[in-house]
Amino acid sequence: MLKTSLTLVALAISSQSFADDAINKKLTAEEMEHVVVSGSRVFESIDEVPASVTIISQKQIEEHLKVNPELQSLLAQMVPGLAPDTGSSSNTGQSLRGRAPLVMIDGVPQSTPLRNGSLGVKTLDPSAIARIEVIKGATSVYGNGASGGIINYITKQATSDGQPEGEISLSSRFSAVKLEESAGARISAAINGRADKVSYLFTASYEENGVQRDAEGDILGLQYGLSDAVTENYFTKLGYDFDDEKQLQFSYNYFSSQQKTDLGDVVGNLNDGEKTYAIHVPKELQKKGKPQGPDGNENITLKYTDYALFTNTQMTLDLYMQDIENVFFFSTNLANPDEGYEGGQSIIRSEKKGARATFNTLVDFDNVEATFIYGLDALNDVTSQPLVDGRVWVPEMDMESLAGFLQTKWVINNDLVIKAGVRQESIDLTVDDYETLKLCRSETQCSVPLSVKGDTIDYDATTYNVGVKYNLLEAFSPFANYSQGSDISDIGRLLRAATVNDIGLIQTEASIIDNYEIGFTSQFDDLRFEFAAYRSTSEFGTTNSFNEVTGVYEPVRAPQEIWGYETLVDYKINPTLKLVATYSYVEGKNTEDDIYLGSRQISPPKGTANLNWQPNDELSLTVSYLYVGSRKRFEPNTDGDYVGDQGPISSYNLFNLSGRYNFSDNWQAFMGVENLFNNDYYPARAQSYTYGGYNIKGLGTTVTLGATYSF
Repeated sequence: MLKTSLTLVALAISSQSFADDAINKKLTAEEMEHVVVSGSRVFESIDEVPASVTIISQKQIEEHLKVNPELQSLLAQMVPGLAPDTGSSSNTGQSLRGRAPLVMIDGVPQSTPLRNGSLGVKTLDPSAIARIEVIKGATSVYGNGASGGIINYITKQATSDGQPEGEISLSSRFSAVKLEESAGARISAAINGRADKVSYLFTASYEENGVQRDAEGDILGLQYGLSDAVTENYFTKLGYDFDDEKQLQFSYNYFSSQQKTDLGDVVGNLNDGEKTYAIHVPKELQKKGKPQGPDGNENITLKYTDYALFTNTQMTLDLYMQDIENVFFFSTNLANPDEGYEGGQSIIRSEKKGARATFNTLVDFDNVEATFIYGLDALNDVTSQPLVDGRVWVPEMDMESLAGFLQTKWVINNDLVIKAGVRQESIDLTVDDYETLKLCRSETQCSVPLSVKGDTIDYDATTYNVGVKYNLLEAFSPFANYSQGSDISDIGRLLRAATVNDIGLIQTEASIIDNYEIGFTSQFDDLRFEFAAYRSTSEFGTTNSFNEVTGVYEPVRAPQEIWGYETLVDYKINPTLKLVATYSYVEGKNTEDDIYLGSRQISPPKGTANLNWQPNDELSLTVSYLYVGSRKRFEPNTDGDYVGDQGPISSYNLFNLSGRYNFSDNWQAFMGVENLFNNDYYPARAQSYTYGGYNIKGLGTTVTLGATYSF
């Protein structure tokens, strides 16, 4: 059995390893858009990556921030293969190629894969992010939880060479349909500088939302809602340069986003076509329990980098700690009348202590450039899901893992790229004896509590990846890859719904995901075209099945196959006008029963377009378009109702507008309009999820106005 001390003493590298400092020092902003670090854990040209990669630049982040400050909305608009925005604080149903992505900040996991509460995307304010890298397809590069790929937020660095530099931004967001109570306020500030060998960066943001209104002017329902939400983010990064080759860096992130409201829901029914919306109600009818959302989540990272440890060898070591407490809404489905509980409210608690060491050795032969990336990862993850009232829904899971890896890249004659790697991971997961909760949907529909014997479960997995890319012609650069991911995510959901009395009898086997992908890129002067098709299989997928006797959704583990394709067109129409358009399609089945997977995993077809007009340095305007297609794979039950995540999805279209004007070198005004034509619609998740309270309409026309001062 692994010991926690291994986690504390092992050495580590975060995702950006050598890239964050090296990129800022050596590459221009335009060159940065062609560099990726998350896939191999060292920075490399995107043209040498035989896989689908999406890079969201700081400029794109800032443009979208003018329309909507939520990262979910940004990612849905910019990333082919990522499901549409949910319009809420939860990213449940927002899968990446039909599987769960691992969300990270500078390589530190923000997701809680042992009990996936789907709140990992909203963990950092966009104003602290320099770029976002999305690597698609199952991978084991960062360990457990990346069955769908990686979403890595690369934070900003100090860029000033001396005197302090910074900016302050003020803005307000409000409904254009009905202004009453909808106006919110946001302030963000940043400062960075350098004093001799010390660099520093501080960012802070604070936002209070007003109520959010749909196209009819009604307040959106409160389940995972953003009305009256208060969001705070404080981020700092301090660096010390021992010399040109050795650096020490410390970073700290604090994030809180909670809904503090005096509203109450009027709950509708999806099957009857009734929306859920919120109104002012007496205190006894307001949302019960604690405010929902992340309650002061913290990350601490200490990183040491030596760019010349040996000849042609770089090294980065880092230690990280994380404390997460995500509070969920009060639910009557967590009731137990026999013990006096009318419902309950759960909290996902997760504490991580991790350490990684990565070495990067470059060897240059006559016509071959070889890169060897190797090292060790160690992690201790303690996760549980208690209820606020003291009941234990998911017992404490104590995971200790140790992994070694080797990743190689061979560039032959500057045009043929071959990558291959292996990762060996050993995991111990310990759960003490526990008893499942008695939960009641009604006085006659209750689950039966069960005493379960705890144990330590050992997982050992060896995963491989290999890829090839041929860059001989700019007009056609094909690639193909095969990658595996080892996934023991959401063990907590299996434990809380246990139907056997011994943890060793629960189907907690790790799932090995096999991911296959082919594609190509083509560059013709001002036109770039990308295409990728993929297929992924897993022997143990996890879906839900509703037990009508107990009223509980029980996990079902069965083999799955998911397939799809994505396209992207990037066209510089003229020196002032640029268009980026994407289309993605994904589908999947439970291959054991030959039935389609629900919308928790599979999203409808999605198309996006972003047209940017910048006639000069002072003015910029962007029109963005989102198309969500229909998906109707399921039939209603004998009562004529849809169940679970199987509701039919009808297509919808949305347009946004944003712009900014620089009055001087220091002052900038900006505006954004979300849902420009006030389309009255239900987001895809709201159409497909039949669970109570999810049938919430999308935002009506919403306006953002603000100004930024730089110094």
